[in-house]
This record gives sequence, C-alpha cells and structure tokens, in this order.
Amino acid sequence: MAGRVTIQDIADALGVSRNTVSKAINNTGILADSTREKVLKKAVEMGYKQFPGADTDRRTGAELLPAGQSGQIALLTTGFAGNSNYISIMLDRFQGEFSRWGYGFIMHRVREEDEENLRLPSSFDREKVSGIICIEMLDNEYCAMLCSLNIPILFVDAPVTGMAEPLKADYIYPDNQSAVYAFIREMAGRGRKQIGFIGEYMHCQSFFERYMGYRNALYLMNLPCREEYCITGNLEGVRKPDGTAYQEYLMGRLSQLKVLPEVMICANDYVAFDTLCVFKKLGISVPRDVRLCGFDDTIESKIITPSLTTVHICSDVMGESAAYLLMSRIKEPALNYRTIHVQASPVYRESTGAV
Repeated sequence: MAGRVTIQDIADALGVSRNTVSKAINNTGILADSTREKVLKKAVEMGYKQFPGADTDRRTGAELLPAGQSGQIALLTTGFAGNSNYISIMLDRFQGEFSRWGYGFIMHRVREEDEENLRLPSSFDREKVSGIICIEMLDNEYCAMLCSLNIPILFVDAPVTGMAEPLKADYIYPDNQSAVYAFIREMAGRGRKQIGFIGEYMHCQSFFERYMGYRNALYLMNLPCREEYCITGNLEGVRKPDGTAYQEYLMGRLSQLKVLPEVMICANDYVAFDTLCVFKKLGISVPRDVRLCGFDDTIESKIITPSLTTVHICSDVMGESAAYLLMSRIKEPALNYRTIHVQASPVYRESTGAV
C-alpha cells in the first residue's frame, strides 16, 4: 500500500470500526482474542508504523527486540514485592511477557533515604532502562520525580491523587469499588446493615478507592454510615507504623465503641489480621459478634482461624495487562495516559459465617 498506513486503513481492510483496531493495537478495552489477533495480523501485513519490519510476536503482535540489542525493565519498590502472593503472581506474568520480548528485568529497592532525597537507587542505570514498573511507591513527590525522567512508567497502585496534578504515567489497579459493592450487597441481603471500615484510606489509591466504594455503596443502598465505624487513621506522629503500633491504634479505637457494627470491611488482608488480633484481646468473636472481610486474597487468608472472607484479584490477568500497558507506552510514548482496573470478586469464608 502506498503512503503511510493508518488505523482507518486497517479498519477498512477488515470491515471493522476504527475503535476496534485502536483497541487491538494499543491493547486497551475488551476484545475477543480472535478479533485482536486478526487485527494485529493485518497490521503486520500492511506495514503499520508500529510494526516496521521488526520481529513480531505472532500471538500478540508485540515487537521483539532485534537480535543483538538489549533492554531493561526496572522494578522500583519500597518494600518486598514478593510478600503478597497476588503481586508475586502478577510479576511472574509481567516478567515472563517482557522476557519473551527480549527485555531483562531488574528489581531496585528504594530506601527511605532515597525517597527523602529524591534520589534514584545506586543500582539504577538510566541509559539501560527502557521502562519502569512501580510497586508500593506511595510518596507523591518521589513519584513525580520518576515521571520527570521521561522513561515510560507504570504504577501498580499509586499515591492518592485527590485534587493534585495527575502523574504523567499509566496506572493499573484491581477493581477496588465493584468488589466492595458486591460484598456490601451480600451482607445487606443477609440482614447485616451496620457496616464499618478499617484502614488508613489515604495510604494509597487502592485503599482510597475501597473506602470510597464502601461509602458510596452505603449511600446507594440507603444504609447508615456511622462515622464511629470508620476507623481510618493511625497513631499520631508515626509515619510508617509496624504491626504493633497499628494494633495499639486499633485497640484504642475499637475499645471505645459502645456498640459493635455487624460487619467490618478492612482495606486489605493484613489490616484484617491486625483487627482479628485486637478482637481476640478484647474478647470479640469472629464471626459470632462481628463479621470480618479483607482484600487481596493472600495465602494467609485461607489458613488463618477463622478463614478470612476477602476479595480475590485476577493477578495473572493483571500481570498480562500491565505488560501490554508498559510495552505500548515504550512503543508509543505520545499515547494518552491510561488507567486500567482489573476484575476482583469477593470470596466468602468463615469470618462472615460462610464457608
């Protein structure tokens, strides 16, 4: 075909909409695998600009690095990403996709002093890095510094954006709100309508979304939202409290309640574990006195007593989606910034009276 091939040319050749072709090429939105494959195959055949004769993954249409070249994907984290099984599974899939495309994968831990001084880890080599994935990077100023490097960047969770200027990056999250809606609807259907929330909602965007999902669900279902049941803070003056400090805070708040809620939703499973410890010290039984729900479906949630009702995240899908988000940014730096939410759904166990 003479001249520059456009998305419209591909759409016309296949008899599909321009939007369908755009979704397939940029890996956004929802498409049947067969449709995506058909579009990518036609794009390669027609010499579309994203496929300029380079070796291509025939399953997905993603460009492979030419022989003899190397690229590096840098994982930046302030914690240990492998501590969460859903993050572990997601990263395995993410790393596998980029490895297949010819990229290396190196983890860099950002220490507290690095954050405070807006300094990159000493192991980070800007000249070798093709893209960055950030996990547990929750300091807004530091994240803004990373975005100023002009390296394609993807955040798995992020600082609470609020009214601040959005970061120039792509984001991927679990679907934090829909799962909370579904859980509250189930509890209300069982006649449990006094529902509280535990978790520092400004800790990260996911916690914020889960808390807003909780409040919005109560409003939409015409259920009471009692402020004393919203335990959303932490010990004063403690920037990063450990489990002992957080349990001390919970003990102070929970022991003040004159009447317990019927259900407590926790911002994640680890907050639920701390809450369960405090309940035991206060002589509160789960699920007899109060029902408890976490989020993330950690390994521990299945084996703790009582087993924890939680929200399962499709981490394999999340890893694949994260890989294509970052790859498309590497190939097309001028794309509009995108936020993707991946399906999550409640899993009912003993802590809510359902096994």
